[in-house]
Amino acid sequence: MHIIIQNRILTFNDYKVKCAVGKRGIGIKKKEGDLITPKGKYRISCIFYRNDRIKGLKSRLKKIKIRKNMGWCDDPKAKKYNKLVKLPYKFKAERLYKTNNTYDIILVLNYNSNPVHKNKGSAIFIHVAKKKFVSTAGCVAIKKKYLKIIASKINKKTLVKIY
Repeated sequence: MHIIIQNRILTFNDYKVKCAVGKRGIGIKKKEGDLITPKGKYRISCIFYRNDRIKGLKSRLKKIKIRKNMGWCDDPKAKKYNKLVKLPYKFKAERLYKTNNTYDIILVLNYNSNPVHKNKGSAIFIHVAKKKFVSTAGCVAIKKKYLKIIASKINKKTLVKIY
């Protein structure tokens, strides 16, 4: 059971759903902030979710409740670049606890994670899409109802293939 992302369509088992990708499309990610969704094969390392908005999330993967002080470092100068950090943080970091619903569920892809290469890109997630599937900064985004279904069916062996 793998997730395939191609031509702004995410396919998983019998599901074929529209998705948003980076503003500059899918390609070879060259640097932090280039708005490209990186081509390649990735594993899902864990799931972050808003416990106050998502009830009874089922998954075989490690689930982590998003707290108000959680962020993801996207500053290449930081030692914790492309890692979870506690806010406030002295370097640039994206807040995971958002007022909109885009980060109600986050599947964290293992892009640029082992080892981490400075400025190669960070925070490549599959998360909830904005209305009208507005482009992302490099993540993949789908409707929340499909993200919940996918979270319940994936496991450690699930690959995310982005073409």
